[in-house]
Amino acid sequence: MTVRRTLPTAVILTAAVLLPALGGCEQAKEAVNKGGDTPCSEFISQDQDKQRVTVRKYLQQDSKVTGTPAPDTVDGSIAVIQLMCKVQANSNTPIRDADLTGILVPKN
Repeated sequence: MTVRRTLPTAVILTAAVLLPALGGCEQAKEAVNKGGDTPCSEFISQDQDKQRVTVRKYLQQDSKVTGTPAPDTVDGSIAVIQLMCKVQANSNTPIRDADLTGILVPKN
């Protein structure tokens, strides 16, 4: 009988410890993400979720606005960055520097 009582308690305690830690995964992704310093080649190879984290961090780095950027701002920025990064002469151009001149003149 003691085993039956302690097993559910152990499961509840384990869940109570692990769930907050799992919620911190998004914060961990943001902490190691380079934001605007991410090279175009790396950005293009990221999945959609990671691109969203990268662009959100980039916008926060380069914006005077504090807080989280609006989802439509992030989505629009992703589309522009993808377009600019796909045509850069230097695929190692950081996403913050990807622009029209980078199509013709490789940026360092």
